[in-house]
Formats: sequence, C-alpha cells, structure tokens
Amino acid sequence: MPGSADKDSLMVINTNSAAARGARFLADSTSNLQKSLARLSSGSKIIEPQDDAAGLAVASKFDAQINRTQAVRSNIGNAISFKQTQDGYLSKVAVALDRMSELATFSQDETKSPSDLSLYDKEFQTLKSYIDLIDGQQFNGVALFTNVALSVMQQDDSTIYASSAIDLGSNSTAISALALTSVSLASTAMSTLKTQIGGVATYRSSIGADLSRLTKTSDHLAVLAENLSASVSRIKDVDVAEESAKYAKYNILVQSGTAMLAQANSLPQTALRLLS
Repeated sequence: MPGSADKDSLMVINTNSAAARGARFLADSTSNLQKSLARLSSGSKIIEPQDDAAGLAVASKFDAQINRTQAVRSNIGNAISFKQTQDGYLSKVAVALDRMSELATFSQDETKSPSDLSLYDKEFQTLKSYIDLIDGQQFNGVALFTNVALSVMQQDDSTIYASSAIDLGSNSTAISALALTSVSLASTAMSTLKTQIGGVATYRSSIGADLSRLTKTSDHLAVLAENLSASVSRIKDVDVAEESAKYAKYNILVQSGTAMLAQANSLPQTALRLLS
C-alpha cells in the first residue's frame, strides 16, 4: 500500500534516525561505564544519592552510631586506665600498711628499749606520710581517691555505670594519730592497721569488679561496632567481581556503540551517489 513503508527506510539527509538512536544508546552505555568505573575506584556502590536514596540514609545513621560507639569505647578505655592506676597505688598502700603492721608487732616486744621503739616509730611515721602522699594523687587532673564514684558512659544513649568510690582519706585519718613509742600504743596501732589492711583489700576487690565490668562493656561495644560496620558494608560496599563483569559489559557496549554510530553517520553519504 502506498505510504505504508517505514520512514527509516527512506533515503534522507536532514534527519538520521539511526544515528540519533545510536547516539542515545552510546550515551547510556558511556554513563553506565563511568558509574561502574567510579564504583570500582571508590569501592562503594552508592556514588550519588539517587543510586540508593534509602540505603544511603540508613548507612549514614549506622556510620554515626559506629562513631559514637567508638567514642564510648575510648571513654571506657580511659576509665579502665583510671581504675588500673588506682589499683597500682593501692597495691603500694597495701605494702606500706603490711610493713606498718609488722613494725607494730615488733614494737609490742617488751624487751625493746624506748630507743628501739623510737627507731621503729621513725619508719612507721615515714610510711604514714607516704600514704598521705598517695591520697592526693591525680589522673589527668582528676583526683584518684575521693568519696565520689566515677561515672562511666556505657552506651551512646548515655547509660551510666557508677564505679566504686575509693576514698583513702578515711585511711589517712584513721592512722594519723598512731605511734609506736610504747607497747600500748603499738597494740592500738596494730588493731587499727588490721582494719585498714582489710579496707584496702576491699577497695582492690571493688576495683577488680569495676575493671571486669568495664572490660566486658568495651568488648561488647567492639562486637556492636563490628556488626554495624558489616551492615554498612552490605549497603554501601561494591561487589568487585560483579561490578567488574558489568564494567566489561559496558566497555564492550561503548566500543560497539561508537563503531555503529560511525556506521549510522555514514549512511546518508549513499545519497551522494544519486547526485553524482
């Protein structure tokens, strides 16, 4: 029927539909090739927000939570160092108290002369001043030994754990008036020192419990950060094997599309034969 022939079969010069179609396909292939190259070079499959808008939002929130979790772990690490420093000093206090109790025992020997007791008392008083010195120690400007518990954040939602308060001031006060200048005073000192030795042992036990709790908290936060990172990876990270196959496909399409566009652009030249 006249007029039923496909317009693309007509020999024309002004409009080259085949070239226009080929150019469109080539542009699509080139765009996909560039995106694939960007994914492979960046390691992320979300190059632009439109690639996965919802996934980008979820991954961004996960990234923020991971950063907060790592910050909490850092704080807990500082708290662990704080408690370890406390225990290090308390171990020395325990040694000092042990020696003081030993000196008190020696001083209860009635065969010792007053001059002997004076010598024992001299070392005893020196150890007392040593304990007073430790009572005033600090960790980064924060007092190590107070009657106020150290508060530690456990989660990024501000859940707080109050660690044990370690107050050496009470120990210093209790032993401040002790002396070994007589047998009776040495006996009184021994009774007080036994109580203080037990108190320091209790303090160290409390620190051990705190360290156990803080260490476990740090460990489970590490697991949380690991799982969150895995979730972000599933959303954002590119599968290199899969993307490499796509890259090879788009690369071939670009090359073939370029060749076919060149062919399409040469089709109108056949009209010149009719004009020669």
